[in-house]
Amino acid sequence: MAIIASAEEKSKLKGQGFLPQRDGIHFACRVITEDGCLNSKETRVLSEIAEKYGRGYMSYTTRLTVEIPWIRFEDIEKVKEELSDAGLEAGGTGPRVRPVVACKGTVCIFGLLDTQELSRKIHERFYKGYYNVLLPHKFKIGIGGCPNNCIKPDLNDFGIMGQRVPDCNKDLCLGCKKCSVEEACKKGAAKVINGKLQIDREKCTNCGLCIDKCHFGSMVCKKDGVKLFIGGKWGKTPRRGEPLKGIYLYDEAMNIIEKAILYYRDNGKTGERFGDMVERIGFEEVSRGILGNEILKEKEEILKAEVHTKRNYSC
Repeated sequence: MAIIASAEEKSKLKGQGFLPQRDGIHFACRVITEDGCLNSKETRVLSEIAEKYGRGYMSYTTRLTVEIPWIRFEDIEKVKEELSDAGLEAGGTGPRVRPVVACKGTVCIFGLLDTQELSRKIHERFYKGYYNVLLPHKFKIGIGGCPNNCIKPDLNDFGIMGQRVPDCNKDLCLGCKKCSVEEACKKGAAKVINGKLQIDREKCTNCGLCIDKCHFGSMVCKKDGVKLFIGGKWGKTPRRGEPLKGIYLYDEAMNIIEKAILYYRDNGKTGERFGDMVERIGFEEVSRGILGNEILKEKEEILKAEVHTKRNYSC
């Protein structure tokens, strides 16, 4: 006969990545991936755990973690041990930085950055480094390798999108009647006007596809970096994130993520999503707070503050 966990035990286990199922008996184990990838050894271990303690199957969540359902309460410690032996862990729940989601930009023909490497860096610095830092609500980070928007960065609390800003060297542009750059631009942002190629910055998405298309080498990469979005969310009351002005280098983006987390912990109300805080305070004010450096001077004080200990969730 299965052992039934108490309400207190279920709450504690949920925080450890073991989510109670509807039958009140079993749990789904949520296994973290640092970058949405698993190697063959890790996949075999998860398959064996699913076979031994579950019902022989597992599924991927929309956040690219792996859930193994139908685990009994009395088997949870054994599951934890076997995960640990394979260098894996359960988690990814609660009012904190959640596991990072990254598209396959690392291996995608359209990818403008190594999304998986960036995801691993963010995972180490903010998911693990800030794991014990309670926030007003969950804080989700999404990384898209290009403007194709597959991972929907602007529907995350903090979104990152790869960018390659094109520019035209007018001295090399011959104003060809049949311009290969103009033909390659799917947004109609590149056009030959008065014998020279012009780029409409309002239409250009910085996908970078035009940069190697000029036969005479007139197209160059003006800046290689990322576009950042803040305040997006999905769920019952969706909200599209708003882009911060400018294109940022990767180290700059990492620092802005940290400032956004600190700002959220300091200014967000318990139970309030990041996007709702942006609505309440105002995008321009929040932008100033996370693009400036004043918040870093208060970092130690913000992290030590006893806040958000009593839950009052809303989505």
